[in-house]
Amino acid sequence: MIITRTPLRVSFAGGGTDLPSYYRAHGGGSVVSAAIDRYIYVLVNEKFDQDIRVSYSRAAEYVSSVDDIKHPAVREALRRTGISGKVEIVTISDIPAEGTGIGSSSSFAVGILNALWAFQGQLKGPAELAEAACELEIEGLKETIGKQDQYAAAFGGLHQYEFRPDDSVGVHALPLSREERERFERHFGLYYTGVTRSAGKVLVEQDRRTGENLRALERMRALSGETREAILGRDFSRVGTLLDEGWELKKGLANGITNPVLDEMYAKAKGAGALGGKVTGAGGGGFLLVAAPPEKSLQVQHALSGHRYLPVHISTEGSRIVFVGR
Repeated sequence: MIITRTPLRVSFAGGGTDLPSYYRAHGGGSVVSAAIDRYIYVLVNEKFDQDIRVSYSRAAEYVSSVDDIKHPAVREALRRTGISGKVEIVTISDIPAEGTGIGSSSSFAVGILNALWAFQGQLKGPAELAEAACELEIEGLKETIGKQDQYAAAFGGLHQYEFRPDDSVGVHALPLSREERERFERHFGLYYTGVTRSAGKVLVEQDRRTGENLRALERMRALSGETREAILGRDFSRVGTLLDEGWELKKGLANGITNPVLDEMYAKAKGAGALGGKVTGAGGGGFLLVAAPPEKSLQVQHALSGHRYLPVHISTEGSRIVFVGR
């Protein structure tokens, strides 16, 4: 039996520039993001018979062939790792696994690949896991998505990721001491909007509009560098104001990124002293990431009291094997 634990993530700047349609043709992309201490667990166990059992939030599947599995990511992961049967797979998520905008699908892809390879005695490093998950989702499943989520899930911690035109990825750690990391975390909170959505339609439109959004995307890429410098300079309030600028740009990339519920939440947060924020993921729902001076945190929580609050704590580890047994 193998159990992997893979973190979810929040991004602070540059989201959208990790789409291949942008970074391949326009000089590369750049994203600053952090893994958080909310996880997806994947359990893989040897089955007594030759069949395959897959259990996840919506259903349990019992099949005799990989090709019969309905869950597309599980089916593709088994194909890519060469496992054809005699296996049971169970997944558990700390947060609803769909439509929350904190990278759950890519964390799952990283976590299941890690588990299935470990099940066969193969240990993969974070770069290999991240790239394999990108290939699984972008090439195998034909998803219109970027590459930041897979890298955040595999590497963990707080990083700037550089997406180069040749498809290579630069991974740059943003080191903070434990005390500094805790001070950074106190500037941020996640508020559940109560709305789940599929990122697919938003990202397809955003991908199609890359040409007309070039000026906004170039500024969003620059905001990634400015956010990196603010973090390294320990100017954590500055990160909040940069989030505010990035959110204004992001809203114009495609229809459906914001809506009246999100606009009202954001206005309430700003009215209570927040410096900035953004909707996580592609937009339209999920979580609202809010940046505020620590002394204003309680006022913001009160203003958004109708929405579940999650503190932001950075997970310093990426996808890892937490249990090996028989």
